[in-house]
Amino acid sequence: MAKLVFFVGGAGAGKTTLAKALASKRRAVVLDMDTLLRPAAVALMTLAGLDPDDRDSPEYKRLCRDLGYRITMDAAWENIGVGNDTFVIGPFTKETDDPDWIERELARSGVPASEVETKLVLVHLPSQEAYRQRIEHRSTAIDLWKLDNWSEFSRSLAPRTPKWRLPASCMLRYDNSRPFDETQLSLLEAFVYEERDRE
Repeated sequence: MAKLVFFVGGAGAGKTTLAKALASKRRAVVLDMDTLLRPAAVALMTLAGLDPDDRDSPEYKRLCRDLGYRITMDAAWENIGVGNDTFVIGPFTKETDDPDWIERELARSGVPASEVETKLVLVHLPSQEAYRQRIEHRSTAIDLWKLDNWSEFSRSLAPRTPKWRLPASCMLRYDNSRPFDETQLSLLEAFVYEERDRE
């Protein structure tokens, strides 16, 4: 059974770092929504006369947000359909607030429920200041809007409780403020793969 693992969290939480570390060890497919959408987002924002590096403004969300999630999930289902463990990375703010989203995606995909195991890693930091420090440290153009509009953007970093109807054993809240080392990687690996490894 292929695994579909969502690494979800706010900007700067470190979800991409975690997903790539585990994927490298287990040879899983990595689908980062930001990466997959980037060429289309740059084109759409440029055509609209807007900042091509913007990834957070209301204009960006209107033009690009839903397209990014559609591209990402279509690629995820193609990989799941051929049996690849697939790690999907993104904020998924609106999606995790919809209890029916996973079921609708599965129905749309055509992949039998018996062929996929869904897990959710909710990556977070302990404070808004910790997020800001991480975002400032990575110093990328796509973060400028976040920093220039921090009071507005930081609302997206509030702790949240996903509403997906997944068993408690399939959801992990991961505090990524600790140094990431082999011990932490082993804990993450156990959550995602322990059941399969016992078979």
